[in-house]
Amino acid sequence: TTTVNVMYQSNEFTKAQVAAFNAANSSIKINFIEFDGTRLAASVAAGNPPDFVRVLGALDIPNLVTRGLAANLDSYFAKSTVLQASDLGDITNVYRFSSQGQGTGPRYGMVKDWSQDLTLWYNKKLFDQAGVSYPSSTVPLTYDELLDIGKRLTVRNGDKIDVYGLGALWGSGMQGCIMQMVAQQGGSIFNDDLSKADYTTPEARKALQWYVNWAIAKVGGGPLVTDASSNSFTAFPADRLAIQQFGFWFGGSIFGWDSIQDHVGLAPAPVMGSTHVSACLSAAGAYIPAGAKNKDAAWKVMEYFMGGQPAIDRAKSGFGLPALKSLYPDVPQGKPYQQQAYQTVQNEIPFLKTLKFSPYISDNSATTAITNMVTGVAQGQTSFDDGVKNLNATINLLLQQGKEQA
Repeated sequence: TTTVNVMYQSNEFTKAQVAAFNAANSSIKINFIEFDGTRLAASVAAGNPPDFVRVLGALDIPNLVTRGLAANLDSYFAKSTVLQASDLGDITNVYRFSSQGQGTGPRYGMVKDWSQDLTLWYNKKLFDQAGVSYPSSTVPLTYDELLDIGKRLTVRNGDKIDVYGLGALWGSGMQGCIMQMVAQQGGSIFNDDLSKADYTTPEARKALQWYVNWAIAKVGGGPLVTDASSNSFTAFPADRLAIQQFGFWFGGSIFGWDSIQDHVGLAPAPVMGSTHVSACLSAAGAYIPAGAKNKDAAWKVMEYFMGGQPAIDRAKSGFGLPALKSLYPDVPQGKPYQQQAYQTVQNEIPFLKTLKFSPYISDNSATTAITNMVTGVAQGQTSFDDGVKNLNATINLLLQQGKEQA
């Protein structure tokens, strides 16, 4: 019997799924380890990594491949009858990496589920109360239109905010947000080899300025809003948040909020420029470490988790879209809001683009630098020009250090 050490999150790879795999496989058994970044790093350094590991493909695959830590899985995909090339959605390309960057070359992992993360959930009741028309399911709002609508939807009662107009993605994934805004304007944050960034371009400045304007407007849970109830998981089901930028996966939570299901909808990601780009900023999934001792057995786990019953169950839950085309009929469409959201997704998928993240900087580091810059400018601690200059210097120093380490 081969033991496969699986490091994942237990709320995603459940005990029941582990038990089902073990029961169906007499020669392979899963030893489950709760995901822990520190423990993972220590095991890699010791030359004894787990065999199957959770990862955010869009963000982490470039770094893992550049450092030689992820196994090339092309030979496994080529002979698989479960994860067949013809069935792989375009989103799976974020797990490919080559000298040309992300989206091309060998496959180093597989997507569990995904979402175009900057699409917009909106509350029709709050739109009606403010006399504002609903967003289109096909034509995206511009970012300026979105902020204007957010201001109109915000309801203030003295210093208190009764209704938040716009919850933009904030705090996590900020690097990807700025990258998408810049790509929509025809620009790019990074140079060709992804070793340098430029946040001083007109495209990047416009994106950063929008976030500063949003923060100063105090229409959502940004750096100037201290009310804990502005949290989307609190405010949205309570009819206190009109728009939340979160992506299709948020629909899985809405499925548990019966009181709002009759007045919610999903709209395309907003645009900042003439190019409609709607990317995935995470794409959770798994890879097999280059140093894994049991790669063949780990691939069996990959096929089971990404293409077997767990994948079917995930598709039916509405928490994210499936990576396999064949599973789209399982995405819930039983309720009107689910049907509308599914149709919006179908309209939006053609605009999916693989953003090329740099392998030399972690998303957490880049996001922290961006949020600190926006916060400092919004709070009046620094000018916008100085904030951009300092951000650019910080990011490029981190890129330089990351390249040296790699």
